Amino acid sequence: MGQIVKVGQKASMRKTITEADVVLFGCVTGDMNPLHTDDIAARDSRFGKRIAHGMIGAGLISAVLGMQMPGPGTIYIKQTLNFRRPIFINDTVTTTVEVKEIRADKPIATLSTTITNQHGELVLEGESLVLLP
Repeated sequence: MGQIVKVGQKASMRKTITEADVVLFGCVTGDMNPLHTDDIAARDSRFGKRIAHGMIGAGLISAVLGMQMPGPGTIYIKQTLNFRRPIFINDTVTTTVEVKEIRADKPIATLSTTITNQHGELVLEGESLVLLP
């Protein structure tokens, strides 16, 4: 099961978002939005090229929570997501979670969640509420 956590504790992971990640995510979810799948349509968009699905970022947060900290057995209660910048194919992103609060009466923690790109720019921020393992 998961590890004991304390306020201020952090965990993170780094991943390069590949063409395969975007294609597979689109196939699994059915989200084949041309901004993710069509070079020509995306070139004419405000972004100038294809972007990764925003929910890939949410999935990376889930991976840190479920596999690192708090770890296996963690159950999501709530997640807020504020998308600040797009994630482009071949961007290398770092997903970080930090324990902000642990309830005294129940095994529930509030964690800040952020994703930055290889330039140190914030691409996603939010907050998780989880039931600790």
